[in-house]
Amino acid sequence: MASTTQYYGTGRRKTAVARVYLRPGHGRILVNKLPADNYFHRESIQLVMRQPLAVTETANDFDVIVNVAGGGKAGQAGAVRLGISRALVEFKPEFRSVLRANGLLTRDARKVERKKYGQPGARKRFQFSKR
Repeated sequence: MASTTQYYGTGRRKTAVARVYLRPGHGRILVNKLPADNYFHRESIQLVMRQPLAVTETANDFDVIVNVAGGGKAGQAGAVRLGISRALVEFKPEFRSVLRANGLLTRDARKVERKKYGQPGARKRFQFSKR
């Protein structure tokens, strides 16, 4: 049994978590066992997801296998992007400076603020009446 070389990266964004595996290949991307074009329908989201591969010029060098759960499609694409970036750094540490310069190794910590009691939303207040 031949062991295949693979590189792993975890990405998170909002409530989405992506587990990304990079394997030497021909540039195929599978997200939850579907081609990325079928999983992420919007072109802008696909560009976000492929950004680390484009910046490092490794788009045709790896097959990317992704398991992603939680959140919406945009959050999942951001999680995949961070996971791919981290896996690329594991593959070749010299990519760290290029990815860092493009802001692809920074975890975006913004999440939805929780709703508070006595208010209709996180920040909005009910209408105030003096009389």
